[in-house]
Amino acid sequence: MKINEIKSTLTSSKKNKRKGRGSGSGLGKTAGRGVKGQKSRSGVSINGFEGGQMPLYRRLPKRGFKNPFRTKIQKISFSMINNIIDKYKINPEQITEEDLFSRKIFKKSKGSLKLLNVGEPKNNTNLEISYASKKAIEILEKSGGKIKLTKK
Repeated sequence: MKINEIKSTLTSSKKNKRKGRGSGSGLGKTAGRGVKGQKSRSGVSINGFEGGQMPLYRRLPKRGFKNPFRTKIQKISFSMINNIIDKYKINPEQITEEDLFSRKIFKKSKGSLKLLNVGEPKNNTNLEISYASKKAIEILEKSGGKIKLTKK
């Protein structure tokens, strides 16, 4: 152990500077703001102001685009469906998207569901879901299940 590795068992005893508490404190009267001017007043924020030079946020180019009409889609896979059936004791004969939202397995605010081909379906599942990939539909129907798409 070295002297610089020793830590105090007590917490820090340094107190905050109390501004505007009389001239004896050293930060009385103007409380470190100086005299007059914009920065001495309350409610001033000149963040990003660079003394008249073109500010950085205006010098840099605008980037990107956010489509306000995009459709939110959550991914769901066969392996996820198998886990959901086991964990939540859902009847695999009839699984609907609304059922998954009402049981709070998925959040409705994050968008509608799309079935993707990940994993293998264990039992013949009947699904009612918004979207599904072609391969996922093919595999589900091969395993003996049915799928009904609510949106196209």
